Amino acid sequence: MRKNRLNHAARKIIQSISEEAKEVQHFDSSPLPDKEILYRVISDIFTLLFPGYFGHSEMSFDSIEMRIGYRVARVYEELRPQVHRELVHGCQKASTSCGQCERAAEQLVFEFLEYVPQLREMLNLDVKAAFKNDPAAVDFDEIIFSYPGLEAVAVHRVAHFFYLHGLRLIPRIMSEWAHSRTGVDIHPGATIGKSFFIDHGTGVVIGETTIIGDDVTLYQGVTLGALNFPRDKQGKVIRNARRHPTICDGVVIYAGATILGGETIIGKNSVVGGNVWLTESVPADTRVVIDNTGLKISSRKPAASNQAHEK
Repeated sequence: MRKNRLNHAARKIIQSISEEAKEVQHFDSSPLPDKEILYRVISDIFTLLFPGYFGHSEMSFDSIEMRIGYRVARVYEELRPQVHRELVHGCQKASTSCGQCERAAEQLVFEFLEYVPQLREMLNLDVKAAFKNDPAAVDFDEIIFSYPGLEAVAVHRVAHFFYLHGLRLIPRIMSEWAHSRTGVDIHPGATIGKSFFIDHGTGVVIGETTIIGDDVTLYQGVTLGALNFPRDKQGKVIRNARRHPTICDGVVIYAGATILGGETIIGKNSVVGGNVWLTESVPADTRVVIDNTGLKISSRKPAASNQAHEK
């Protein structure tokens, strides 16, 4: 009886699979990138970005050449086949065969490994921004080893490299890995400047076409999202349109704020208060808060009379 029911269930599942649209199947096709392998690759990349904090705990200058060399080789050996899988998958979807996927995969992984020193410089600035803006931070060690915001930003900077080089699956797998661990959801397409700090982090959402300048700070629960989705005459979503806001240099956005729209620009050195819902641009040096009467927007610049008095 039990065997019959199991066989019946299996046949029904197979029938449902056979009747589904082919768009949601992946049979008789090239293998997709392996998530578990990519998770290991991310861990190895973290050893290259923050040696001594991740990977082998007894890293020293006496052993650094051997240990870093080993990690570089392992990232290359594990990442190259995954990039190759995505490139071949892209060719199959386009019904083409470029014949260059293997060579292109190797070249892209080499370029990434050569880019790691620049990534390390950017992440050093992110660490310093966290220490500068968080009075609870004891030292750099605490930030690197335990801050979820820094972990999410580090993964994003890696994923963004591959996104800029035309990949979509691998960057997304990386960003969703970070999302599941940190609660911070950054689309790999988002452009993020130097010295970026996410405090606490939980619930932060940053959309694909968001542009963030230098020295920007976000708190938990901030959403940089789309106001709407532009569609063509057939009602299909236009996927390459700007949908998300631009955050200029020096902006601080407090907990729970929501900023939406591809034409929304938050001017330089502005502050957006907690729980603000904003769908319009604000100029530089602006403070946006909610008071008892609703949304209140005012200048952060000193009054002219005060400036004259100070002189």
